[in-house]
Amino acid sequence: MFAVLLAMMGATVDAQGTIWSDAIDARTGGISIAGGGEYVVWVWATDAADTVSLAGHELAIPKDDKSGGQFTWRNAGKLSLDAGAAPVAIPNPIAVARFCLTTNADLVPSNALGDQRVFDQPVTAGDTRADIDRGTNTLFFMTPFADRAAWESFADGLRRRFLVACGLWPLPERTPLNAKVYGDVAHDDYIVSKVYFEARPGLLVTGNLYRPVGEGPFPGIICPHGHWENGRFEDGERGSVPGRCITFARMGMVAFSFDMVGYNDSCQFDKAWGHGGGISEAERKVQALWGLHPFAVQLWSSIRALDFMETLPYVNAQQLACTGASGGGTQTFALNAVDQRVKVSAPVNMISHSMQGGCVCENAPIIRFHACNMEVGALAAPRPMMMVSATGDWTRETQHFEYPAIHHIYEMYGAGDRVANVHVDAPHNYNQASREAVYRFFGKWILGQGEKYANFTEPPFTVEPREAIQNFPDNKPPEGFPDYATLVGQIIDQTRAKWEALLPQNAENYEAFSAKARPALADIIAAELPCAKRVDSRTISTSKNEGYSVERVVLSADAAQAIPALVYRPADNKPTGVAVLAHGAGKAALSDLEKGGPGPLIRALMAKGRVVMTFDPFLVGENLSPLTESKRRATSYPETFLPTDTAYRIQDTMTALVHARRLAPHGAPIDLIGLGDAGIWSLFAGALDDGVRKTVVDANGFAVGDDAAWAGGPYLPCIRGIGDATTAAALYGSRELLIVGGNDAWSQAVRAYAAVSGRAPGDVVTAETPGPEDLAAAL
Repeated sequence: MFAVLLAMMGATVDAQGTIWSDAIDARTGGISIAGGGEYVVWVWATDAADTVSLAGHELAIPKDDKSGGQFTWRNAGKLSLDAGAAPVAIPNPIAVARFCLTTNADLVPSNALGDQRVFDQPVTAGDTRADIDRGTNTLFFMTPFADRAAWESFADGLRRRFLVACGLWPLPERTPLNAKVYGDVAHDDYIVSKVYFEARPGLLVTGNLYRPVGEGPFPGIICPHGHWENGRFEDGERGSVPGRCITFARMGMVAFSFDMVGYNDSCQFDKAWGHGGGISEAERKVQALWGLHPFAVQLWSSIRALDFMETLPYVNAQQLACTGASGGGTQTFALNAVDQRVKVSAPVNMISHSMQGGCVCENAPIIRFHACNMEVGALAAPRPMMMVSATGDWTRETQHFEYPAIHHIYEMYGAGDRVANVHVDAPHNYNQASREAVYRFFGKWILGQGEKYANFTEPPFTVEPREAIQNFPDNKPPEGFPDYATLVGQIIDQTRAKWEALLPQNAENYEAFSAKARPALADIIAAELPCAKRVDSRTISTSKNEGYSVERVVLSADAAQAIPALVYRPADNKPTGVAVLAHGAGKAALSDLEKGGPGPLIRALMAKGRVVMTFDPFLVGENLSPLTESKRRATSYPETFLPTDTAYRIQDTMTALVHARRLAPHGAPIDLIGLGDAGIWSLFAGALDDGVRKTVVDANGFAVGDDAAWAGGPYLPCIRGIGDATTAAALYGSRELLIVGGNDAWSQAVRAYAAVSGRAPGDVVTAETPGPEDLAAAL
């Protein structure tokens, strides 16, 4: 077993009685003393530091005339300390960066620093991803596309990401709708009916159907209502949902107005859940792991609404459309993005470069990593789309910004005439002027009667009393339909079963599985394998030691990324391959904290002729300031717009692997070892990089089948919905994978890998974590 025991942040302790702690952690939580005794206290400080207090004892910090104002290690004397947390006070916190407490009188911390850090001063590596301010109110610009092929490649990925985000990749089984259309209220020129059907077994979609008198078939329009106070029953000056449906029916189209989650008859989910409340943060994260959230429920309900329209004998299934305002506009362009059956659409007051949606039901995880609503809206191209905007909300610049950007995509198809914008002088709305713009557009593109409807105005209408067209006035679904908790469990079970059925049973099934799973995993992580030309390596310093040399570098594949790394080379400089080592506590954990120099695993690998690279990923090691708190900027809906910490760390591992290819002769093996929390990062990174020959994953006691463990640890929204570690293991195919310290929770992942690789499960996993020599021998 390893001689070092570390936490990812805070004090680090080795087995010989040496404790390392960043000053920020010492100030906030004290220094944890594992065993009482007499310690030499070293302080990494400048001459501006006079004293520190440790466990109630004030210690004077010696001056260093040769420091030149920089941080140097100073011996503050000996102190007898009891086991437990020793409180720390630092009168001048900007002048003290780190502590080293040791029972080894011969230890000089400066001798060990070069194998823990790239920089000899307490600076960070310059990674700025934690400071990225990207959220729903960010000002976005349309991604530039050189040509139609570039756009369509991007568009295919964006469509897939929406489905992955919602647990819909691949699409679930289209189970029987069991639709009920009843309670007709007949008028001379249209009929209103009550409707409910099952999007999934037991999951109700509720609403009203407005249809012309006659047999049809008529075009069909689905109408998500948005965040009106009264939902589908809203009837006011700023918007009338039933009013537009009545008018559509009078024009000769069938309109289905259906409830958003938690509104009116949609009573299986509480309205608060649909708005991002009603449950704990822990429960929200568990559901998100499975791609379960209001956006997902509403998107699948919209897809099934199209299915429902196709079953109606009086609806022309080849002429389906969608329109809604505000949150209903979001549902409109989201459905447009993933379902080509929508032939014409009108998202009203929603496609904006300055506001992407103000509710959780508009902000699914991962969907806007590389896009905003302009790119999403453009997914309609070349199908006709009307963009209605208003002077009094976030679409006020549509005429000059969003519309030209989307029109440019339409022009790539020679279809510039199929997208239009009408700008209304009004606050946020779907008022009469906005509705009339949509009637005219639909009259042209759905009914094929552009001249007839060119100047169409909305005739007077009378809305039915709510009690006449509501399905469940008592706010209760029919007897026998499941409640919220049961529904959530059922949806998760269905998603799990769907992915288990996709797992390859042998090597012959691997390619088909990989084609589905690999891009989905990359979508969730927002990961890519950067080309070598994109990975910049900046050398900070080098040193030669007995038997080896070490190069201290900072890697980056983009302007925000910075990965401090150490590259060890055997003295003979005849490398037989490269081993990339990732540790949850950072590269310092792999050094010899007692004597300085590389730790035993690095030495064992160099003895085999390997070049060895260790690194600090996002917010680990030198990406944390030892002086001040390091944390991510708070943004709105961060999971929608930015990768999680875990996702960034997986990307950094992949960037390190690309750099590793430069460190050895062409064709030499590249291997990856992930220890501690980095076991999971390495599992996913290795799964996505076919250039890695062998990956060793430290299971680290992680309960891979436990939702709470994922939510509280290596959190990746949607990852459980695509099979998490099991899928990652299966993606290794014939490449080598070894899981060390594995428990029974890893058995499914082991079986999946064994099935595609042909290896015996007993050769894939070990119950114990090998020591350094055995780990090196495993490569």
